[in-house]
Amino acid sequence: MQHEIIETGDGSKTLFIPAMDEQYHSVNGALTESEYVFLEKGFRHHESNEPRIFEVGFGTGLNAFLTAMWAAKLKRETTFVSIEKYPLDKQLIEKLNYGKLFSVESAYLYEKIHAAAWGKEIQISEYFKLQKINDDIKHFRFNDLQQFDIIYFDAFGPDKQPNMWGPAIFEKIYQASAQNAVFVTYSAKGSIRRILQNCGYSMERLPGPPGKRQMLRGRKL
Repeated sequence: MQHEIIETGDGSKTLFIPAMDEQYHSVNGALTESEYVFLEKGFRHHESNEPRIFEVGFGTGLNAFLTAMWAAKLKRETTFVSIEKYPLDKQLIEKLNYGKLFSVESAYLYEKIHAAAWGKEIQISEYFKLQKINDDIKHFRFNDLQQFDIIYFDAFGPDKQPNMWGPAIFEKIYQASAQNAVFVTYSAKGSIRRILQNCGYSMERLPGPPGKRQMLRGRKL
């Protein structure tokens, strides 16, 4: 599938897929959206000192990268598990290189995250363990012992991939969510909120990142 690199409103880059007429992040700011939706409203909102995170849609690795940086800042031993059906080519990752937006050390961290082998849990840094799973969430089976504190749901939009936003997937994720788990996504569609609520999450609408009026956050009570 063809990808084009485009610059977003905050100066960071993202990928655009012409065949889907869809981009990986908000055109109003890739970095800003990721930081706000997943880090501020998800990772930093949850109380655990040793959070386990499950992400749907590893994509460019931006969410994992920002989480690794914040885990170090807050000294929170974080385990990050991310599933991706179509991993990106190394050349695209090198052209995006979000690490260069920060420092030499962060550039190395970003490279290390992408160099990590798929299917294995890797200690990326003192406070960040990563496991990348090359699989389809629709067929993936969670380990019965796996319980996650924070869910990053970052699939392509419901209008582009409706089969990724259905009850079967959300119910599966709900069952793998620990008590008081937080679920965050950039979408604010009423139909998505109702499906998540029917699964068992207590849902709320929050102000969205630049360019979006609202987003969704759920809690497993």
